[in-house]
Amino acid sequence: MTRLLLVRHGESEFNRARRFAGFIDVDLTEFGRRQVEKLRERLAGEKIDVAYSSDLKRALKTAELATDGRNLPITTCPELREINYGEVDGLPFSEIQSRFPDLAKQLTTSELGLEFPGGETFTAFVDRVALFKERLAKHGQSESVLIVAHGGPLRALMCSMLGISQSCWWQLSVDNASLSIIETHSRGAVLSLLNETYHLRGLVPAGKGASGD
Repeated sequence: MTRLLLVRHGESEFNRARRFAGFIDVDLTEFGRRQVEKLRERLAGEKIDVAYSSDLKRALKTAELATDGRNLPITTCPELREINYGEVDGLPFSEIQSRFPDLAKQLTTSELGLEFPGGETFTAFVDRVALFKERLAKHGQSESVLIVAHGGPLRALMCSMLGISQSCWWQLSVDNASLSIIETHSRGAVLSLLNETYHLRGLVPAGKGASGD
């Protein structure tokens, strides 16, 4: 079987500010870096033969920190970028509600017909992420592949790999610095781990009494 280790980037500056972050290239917070250090410890016992990452800073930095010490090249993949939110990129939801009320309503109902002004449609986003599967086809059954990306593309990839409708996309939780695992077999793919964050226990952001977004 091929083992896919799916990792979401650590907390970004816009995660902390609760702003939409798509193609906008924001960095990790200091807390996000600490999350990834804990993730690296979690991955220490995992074999990793190949590493892929979104080319956006918050994901690539996560991939670099998570594989530090392995001397493993990281292949950057634009198809693993988050949704292109267009004019919505960088806005908090409250401002989206004010400026784009129809879009805000679609976001709360998770409609597949989403279309971001100046950005991508949800369908185009899903098709883009599906292109990444072509890269996976060349890997052997005994290889372990690290994939570092964003919440949106990871959930879209899971739905695609598992053969379930993208309408289930919003039902898959993928937290910052979490680990999910998909194992591919001749009969198909199996989700053997979803959104593991146990390695982050005890981490507390500066000035807060509890960890998390």
